[in-house]
Amino acid sequence: MPLWRVRDFHDDDLDQAIHIWDKSREGGEPVFSAAEVVSMARAGHPAMVAVVEQDVVGMAAAKVEGERAWLALFALDTHWRNRGIGSALLDELEKKLRGQGVHRISSLVPEGAAGFKAMVNSGYRPRTDLTYFEKVEHLDPTEFGVLEELGGQLLPPGRWDALAGMTQEKDIIERRVVLPISHPAQAERHGVLPPKAIVLFGPPGTGKTSFAKAIASRLNWPFVELFPSRLAGASPDGLAASLRAVFAELEELDDLVLFIDEVEEIAGTRSTPAAGPAHGVTNELLKLIPGFREHDHRLLVCATNSVRSLDSAFLRPGRFDYIIPIGPPDEPARRAIWSRYLGPARDNVDLDVLVKRTDLFTPADIEFAARQGAQSAFERDVLHDDNTMATTEDYLRAVTDTRPTLTAEAIADFEQDIDNHTRL
Repeated sequence: MPLWRVRDFHDDDLDQAIHIWDKSREGGEPVFSAAEVVSMARAGHPAMVAVVEQDVVGMAAAKVEGERAWLALFALDTHWRNRGIGSALLDELEKKLRGQGVHRISSLVPEGAAGFKAMVNSGYRPRTDLTYFEKVEHLDPTEFGVLEELGGQLLPPGRWDALAGMTQEKDIIERRVVLPISHPAQAERHGVLPPKAIVLFGPPGTGKTSFAKAIASRLNWPFVELFPSRLAGASPDGLAASLRAVFAELEELDDLVLFIDEVEEIAGTRSTPAAGPAHGVTNELLKLIPGFREHDHRLLVCATNSVRSLDSAFLRPGRFDYIIPIGPPDEPARRAIWSRYLGPARDNVDLDVLVKRTDLFTPADIEFAARQGAQSAFERDVLHDDNTMATTEDYLRAVTDTRPTLTAEAIADFEQDIDNHTRL
């Protein structure tokens, strides 16, 4: 007669079961956490333990979902393996599951981990034609609530790679911003302080917001955008109080990219008359930034179309680590933008010609010209029964009719701002 026996799991077994579960993790991180398994057992899902006298030496638990059950935990004390305990645990657990109408039992177990041999011996068939996918959200429920209240979001991965072209800007941000944040140990070893706040400046429509979102996606941090224009009505006590309230709420988030677009609305030069009530929050913002910088895993990204209009105290190195120019889309970027908006006509046009003819066009300008070109082809199809796709000539006429956002004067000002304000 064996020295061990199998029985139902009791709450008193919890501490010993978690100890065995920890020891069994050597074969890899389990799919279900200890907390999930305990919750399942307490909720009535089948769970069995193997005991020697009063000591728990093994445990198996399953989560029932209709006619299928998932083996959520299988753990054995290393000193009691290869004695038939694993197969006995599975046998007793299967009896429970059959009694609940389960016809299929599934499990995800690393090869060589506890339970692998027992399942093979018990008639479980390994599936080698499957790939296990997992996506882990790092926010707890409290943080999700704060993020939702602030209108923030967790952006999907891949936005950084999707920023075609703009090689110079991406390289600077990757090296100066992303690398020190994502490799903190190496940064500390070399005395490099990860940046806490940066300014992106450039003409309207050059993609500053896209860069900010791409940074958040690259870091896998929540993204929150603060709209200066909405602060006025957020608190009866005025703009400064609204700003303080927002920053207080942000304290609930451990990781964060905070983006403020058109920051000149609340950080304009204080030596000039205020253009509106928002100008009065400049002092408050200057007070809040140092507190924001005290936290790790946070980055403030401010964007402006007019860096020269920002208060000099706002831009000093103690508040912002880098001031980075974001110019008009270069040729690779314009090619990617055109390709995105051409749709079915992509193979019917000379893309090189369109890219050359739209120098200094912003992404929004290109989108407008692409829509106009497609509209011409659509009208021919409906009105003249001509179902040919839009041609290069259609898009070139649309380009000619499009009034570019950027002007020679705006580009000249931008180039001067690069000389006067860039800090890399």
